[in-house]
Amino acid sequence: MRWLSWIILLPLAAAVIVFSVTNRGVIKVDFWPFGYLIELPVFAIVLTSLLIGFVLGGIVAWITGAARRLRGRAAERDAAQLRRELAELRRESGRDPSGRRDRDVLPPAA
Repeated sequence: MRWLSWIILLPLAAAVIVFSVTNRGVIKVDFWPFGYLIELPVFAIVLTSLLIGFVLGGIVAWITGAARRLRGRAAERDAAQLRRELAELRRESGRDPSGRRDRDVLPPAA
């Protein structure tokens, strides 16, 4: 799995580096309602936009997965409770986990 991540990461990093080197031109970015003007390289604007999109996408995915995580935790709690109840019932009935009753086990030979 580690090799697969390197196989994907290295070409992606090379593409980002090549993109950054070839797009060093400066453009003016105007933050209109605030009257703020800044000059930035093209690659900085594009890579910052990609990073912001990646982070916002991760946040949206995390929020939409909240219901599934809650259901999963509730199911884990229910399963643990049922395991405890089953163990208690087996102790009360005199059965061990293999399903034998204590009286079904033959006493050791004399």
